[in-house]
Amino acid sequence: MFDLDWVSLGPYFAAAIVFGYLLGSIPFGLLFARLAGAGDVRKIGSGNIGATNVLRTGNRWAAAGTLVCDAGKGAVAVLVARAFHGDAVAAFAGVGAFLGHLFPIWLGFKGGKGMATFLGVTLALFWPVGLLALATWLVAALIWRMSSLSALIAAVLTPLYMALFHHPLFAMLALVMVLLIFAMHRENIRRILSGQEPKIGAKAHAEPATMVGHNGGPSLGSDAGT
Repeated sequence: MFDLDWVSLGPYFAAAIVFGYLLGSIPFGLLFARLAGAGDVRKIGSGNIGATNVLRTGNRWAAAGTLVCDAGKGAVAVLVARAFHGDAVAAFAGVGAFLGHLFPIWLGFKGGKGMATFLGVTLALFWPVGLLALATWLVAALIWRMSSLSALIAAVLTPLYMALFHHPLFAMLALVMVLLIFAMHRENIRRILSGQEPKIGAKAHAEPATMVGHNGGPSLGSDAGT
């Protein structure tokens, strides 16, 4: 189906996953929060190391840096692997980066929810689909005003977009990542189904201690997939 020599390419795929994992496991959210003087982001809000939770520290630059770097590490893993061994190996490097972000060994395998890294990987693998995913998120956000729901819709459509552009390997690996994204968003899904997921710009109804950072940062309803 994929016209690949799995036996000869297997060691390269394995090496790419390890390389991508090590790159993806860099906890930029933790690093930026500490550089901003906000302490350990794992003790703030949801305890997530993604950009949404970093924003709860009240430092928008730290959150923006986290978002860019979390997406960037996925893209860099793909681009470096592609430069040495082509598209197929690059795709596995992207999966490795995604897994590294979700399950960083340095943090006890407790990382982010993966959406930013997923988008970075998608943009680097095939940028038209990456742009389609971003556009899907934007349209869904304008319609339903829920960042997490928009992220889930964009994610679930990405494998379909890859298939429509005749990239079956990318589509298969994207599907694997999407399944993990849904698993990481299970609490968001529960709130969406119960009608309790906060909308974009709305103040969340939750315990104050869990909704703001150490320096009185903004109150955000839920982690939106970073």
